[in-house]
This record gives sequence, structure tokens and C-alpha cells, in this order.
Amino acid sequence: MKHFVGLNVSMKETAVCVVDEAGQRIWESSVPSTADAIASIIRSKAPDLVRAAMETGPQAVWLWHGLRDLGITVDCIHARRAAAALKQQANKTDRNDAFGLARLVHSGWYEPLAIKSFDRYRMRAVLTARERIVRMCTTMINQIRGLAKTFGLTLSAGKGRVFEQSVRRSLPDDVILRDLFESLLSVLSGLKDQRRAFDRQLARFAREDAACRLVASAPGVGSLTAIAFVTAVDDPSRFRSASDVGAYLGLTPKRYQSGEVDIGGRISKTGDRLTRKLLFEAATVILYRAAPSIGLKQWGLRLDLPPETSPVLM
Repeated sequence: MKHFVGLNVSMKETAVCVVDEAGQRIWESSVPSTADAIASIIRSKAPDLVRAAMETGPQAVWLWHGLRDLGITVDCIHARRAAAALKQQANKTDRNDAFGLARLVHSGWYEPLAIKSFDRYRMRAVLTARERIVRMCTTMINQIRGLAKTFGLTLSAGKGRVFEQSVRRSLPDDVILRDLFESLLSVLSGLKDQRRAFDRQLARFAREDAACRLVASAPGVGSLTAIAFVTAVDDPSRFRSASDVGAYLGLTPKRYQSGEVDIGGRISKTGDRLTRKLLFEAATVILYRAAPSIGLKQWGLRLDLPPETSPVLM
């Protein structure tokens, strides 16, 4: 008898449901949300396991890797796509969700997500933390400028040390306000120090990783863009062609077609936002700052021009 398993994972407990080859529920219960506990119950209650499935969530990555290491074949389904099937149930409970996932994996009507390696997630975590620090720096600068306007202080345009010097030159005689601005500048300085530490760590990652070194060999691509792209793609073999990577990162146009209506829209902007932003910046550098003799630049400039007007750059 073939078995299919649905796992509805929460922080403390995971609802487990086992269905047979006819899609009928044959066992269900809850176990602690650990790879060992889940693997043990699956081996006991679903010895002829074909496949198990769970939704994406905070614990999905480590649990997926843990179950795979223990020999349990498990797929991860995007939560929004799983919700489309689960909402057909009258009552939403952990028990019903586990049963719905088991029926979904039994039917095969789903596309499993690719889970990246821990090394890629580790690099990605540092890159994401660095991006958050940059946003916090921007927020802090805007906060200081806003407070300065409130108290009639005029700050000159600029950033970095120029900005900090402008703030200190404009500090009022009021002790409370001076201490306030000094405290905010101290926080901003600490954030910048941490950003520089992340930059050094990411640069080291890019130097030590062969895939990152290859991507960074393209003009306009630095360590941040290389790491973002490599960690987003992870395993290139999971894409049928290079053009699929563009769709995966949300860089291809949307399309709506129904009957005689066929509308092409703007890029879908699905997938990873940070990688898409960094790739756009790299493309801008190639098109407007790279040497004219670079073939990639010539190809990019020809994309939006008719063949007879395409420039030949010397």
C-alpha cells in the first residue's frame, strides 16, 4: 500500500496525516516539531511512503534538510498555493490542513519549491542583514534631518562624513537638543560600522566562492550582486534554460490572454526583490559606464532598437 503524508508545521507541534493510495485518511495525530520525531512517526505509520509535503514557513528550511538527512522524501509547497487548495475545507484546523496537504501531495497537483543549501542561506542571511542596516541608516538620516527642520536648523546637502559635520556645525546651544543629536549621530555611526563589517564579510564570501567569482567577472557586477544572484539561483540545473532565470527573478513581462484579448504588461516583479534591484543597477553600469567595446553592452543597446538602426560601437 502506498502512503502519502501531509505535515502542518507549527512552532511546538506538527499535525501529521497519512492517506493511502485512494486518498483516504488512515492515521493522524500531532508530534513535536523536530525532524527526529516526525521522521520516526512517518517510518512507523507510513512505511510505504511515496512522498510527504509541508507548507513554506519559518521552520521549513531546517526541517526540510533535517528530514532529507534522515531519509524522508519531503516536498515544500508555497503557502499561498497550498492555501488555494486548503480553503475549500469548511473549517480551518491544523488537523484539516494536514489532511488537505496529504490529499494535495497524493494528487500531485503542485509544484515543489527548491530549497537551497545551508551555505547559500548563510550567505543570504548576511546579505539581507546588510540591506536592513542600510535601510536603518537611511531612516536615521531622515530622522535627523526632520528634527533639524523642526528646530530651525539648516543642514547642507551631502552624506557620510559631510552630513555628520553639517549636523555638528549646526548644533544649537540647547543642552537637551545637543545631547539628542549627538545620541542620534552615535547610533548612525554604529550602524555604519556594522555595515562596513558586513561588507568585508561579504567580500570574503565572494572571493572564496567559485560561482561568485565567475559572476563577478562580468563588468558592473560586484560582490553584493554576485552573492545575491548566486544565492537566489543556487542550483542552475533546476532551470530548463537561461531565460527561465529571468522569469524566476520577476524580470519578464506579465501576460494576460483570454480569447481575442492578449495583453503584455510590465515585468512581473515576482521573486527576490533585492536580487532584481542589484541586477538592474549592474545593467545600468554596463549600459552607461562600461567601455563601448564590451560585447554585452552592444547587445543591450540593440535590444530596443530596430535591426537597421542598431548602433555599432567602436
